Amino acid sequence: MPELELRHLRAVCAIAEEGSLTRAAVRLGLTQPAMSAQLRTVERVVGGRLFDRTSGGSTPTDLGRQVVGTARLVLDEVEQLVSLAKERTRDGTPEPLVVGSVPTHSLGRFVAHLRRAIPCSEVRTEITRSGPDLLDLLVSGQLHLAVLDRFEGIERRELRGLEIRSLLREPLFIALPEQDPLGQDDEVDLARLADRDWVSPPEDVLGNRLGVFAACAEAGFTPRLTHRVNEAATAWQLVANGAVAFAQPHSQSRDGVVVRPLKGSPLVVDLLLATRHEGPAAGRAHEVFLCAARAYHDLLPRNPHYQRWWAAHPEAHGELDAALLLAGD
Repeated sequence: MPELELRHLRAVCAIAEEGSLTRAAVRLGLTQPAMSAQLRTVERVVGGRLFDRTSGGSTPTDLGRQVVGTARLVLDEVEQLVSLAKERTRDGTPEPLVVGSVPTHSLGRFVAHLRRAIPCSEVRTEITRSGPDLLDLLVSGQLHLAVLDRFEGIERRELRGLEIRSLLREPLFIALPEQDPLGQDDEVDLARLADRDWVSPPEDVLGNRLGVFAACAEAGFTPRLTHRVNEAATAWQLVANGAVAFAQPHSQSRDGVVVRPLKGSPLVVDLLLATRHEGPAAGRAHEVFLCAARAYHDLLPRNPHYQRWWAAHPEAHGELDAALLLAGD
């Protein structure tokens, strides 16, 4: 009987995280036949099918979810073992942990959870709206971990030395003037915003901008991008005085602005968590993921509308929920 190797565990984790055998092969620098062979080896050893192949990609079976969860823990333990061995050759002084992120309300709590969970001298942060820039900083070793949006072409980037997991699928909500009649509804139909002045998404968030135009086109209109703003406080003031803008779902209604879900969730952003295999977080990817999950979940009460959306869409945050459940949270 063949024996499992670490490369087999990395393969099944990559397939689960990418949702596609093809994308997983690209990520690990393998051909698709080589990736398929590794998957078949694991399935022979454990005695069952790990993934269902559908038109939408590869979805873990019940057995697959168990194997992937155990594989992640094993890989974390091995990476931590290697990291600890390397630390014994140094002077024992902890390194700073450098964290990158797209702008998110949960960052402060994420940093606080990381301070308690990861041995390091301090936690530093690097915030940028660009997912490709964050990935470049990770690959070059300037960041140890990062929260970023999935962007077009990420599967063609150099991802060796990183573990990338899906954190959740986050909907974009709409920010409206407090006096707007639509603000009285529990959710807003995007088509009813066709005649409004919009605050444009920042120029460097290309993926979001393309998504905005696609969602608005589906609703039957082209948004009138009247205000081009890269600074949140100014954008908020423009909304308070008559414009509309997309908003993160944790955003609170305040200062003349109300934040509401969009009917049918036409815009959803995939948030990813990437952790380097080297540095202070080496071998602790599972702990890092749990810190991110706790930080994000902590903020749900900020917006009751998002709490209701969250409860109605468990498919958007399954991995996050599983991490909290395993930790007993």
